[in-house]
Amino acid sequence: QLQLVESGGGLVQPGGSLRLSCAASGFLLDYGVGWFRQAPGKEREGVVCISSSGGSTNYADSVKGRFTISRDNAKNTVQLQMNHLLPEDTSVYYCATEDLGGCPTPISMQPFDFWGPGTQVTVPS
Repeated sequence: QLQLVESGGGLVQPGGSLRLSCAASGFLLDYGVGWFRQAPGKEREGVVCISSSGGSTNYADSVKGRFTISRDNAKNTVQLQMNHLLPEDTSVYYCATEDLGGCPTPISMQPFDFWGPGTQVTVPS
């Protein structure tokens, strides 16, 4: 069973940047990967996904132009570069894999089956 671990979260001032990483215990080559987030009292929402080849990405409107996803299949990692962070970006961020290698539109949770434990991102208002 594939295991995922997120890292890179923390406290950052509005307008700042963070780079999250998702590391897999095995090969990520065949998997689509998504980043999701969940704020207190809110449902988990899709942020961005990337196909297995990296050739297809899909961003939520709320992060377009600010977040960038990338992957390094040789290192079995996926990164999420987050710039111009806003207080509303405060959430626990999770990465997850989709075993058909796709990047669904919209970015729904249903196709994603392996999840990491999450990393907290806090942007104070």
